[in-house]
Amino acid sequence: MVDPDIDRQRKMIEISKIVKEFERDGRVWLRNAIPSNELKNFKELSSLDGRPGARIPGNSPLYRAIEAASFNKVIRTAWSGMRPIRLISFDKNADANWGVPWHQDRVITVKDRVEMSGYSNWSRKSGTWHCEPPAKFLGSMLFVRVHLDRNTAESGAMEIALGSHREGKVPAGSAASTAACYEAELTAAEPGDVLVLAMLTLHRSLPAEFEIDRHVLRVDYSPFQLPEPLEWASETIKAR
Repeated sequence: MVDPDIDRQRKMIEISKIVKEFERDGRVWLRNAIPSNELKNFKELSSLDGRPGARIPGNSPLYRAIEAASFNKVIRTAWSGMRPIRLISFDKNADANWGVPWHQDRVITVKDRVEMSGYSNWSRKSGTWHCEPPAKFLGSMLFVRVHLDRNTAESGAMEIALGSHREGKVPAGSAASTAACYEAELTAAEPGDVLVLAMLTLHRSLPAEFEIDRHVLRVDYSPFQLPEPLEWASETIKAR
């Protein structure tokens, strides 16, 4: 029988390693982090019926499954106060194959448009308001990839520029040249692998070379509530 104090100490050492690697590279892998039963449940709940992507509402069964997932508990232990504030399902396949150049994801989704200092680039997509918050706010957020299928270069796996999160906000026109200053990593993954990224990490995605499904869940995390009167897009988030 393992001594509870020793087991707790081992877990804290593991968490410390996760945080140190994240601070250095702007990313950390949680390999094989999703048990087979959770993985099956995610796949069943995230079917897009042929659509390339969709934002999942905060009151959906999939959202609740993510919050209860084992990997989510690891994230909340490593980064105190973190909670999911946006969930998107992506399915790259033969009928939905795309590429995206080097860029940062700098928008959040909110319930209503409110003119506030530091919040800019407002847009409304699929009935939801999006805006770009201050860099300090983005710097506190996580961008998490939950891999439901195998990800390879052939299936259009994402590439990241290790350590580029330390650049802060990078103008779109400088994204490629800035990314070139850092080591690029292809995010090859197996089903059940979870990738935790700093929100401002530069990344890109090339089109798939073959007709291979590449289904991924993206979960954005924040440790903060938005400053009033701004609210997250999903009303249920505020109550949690």
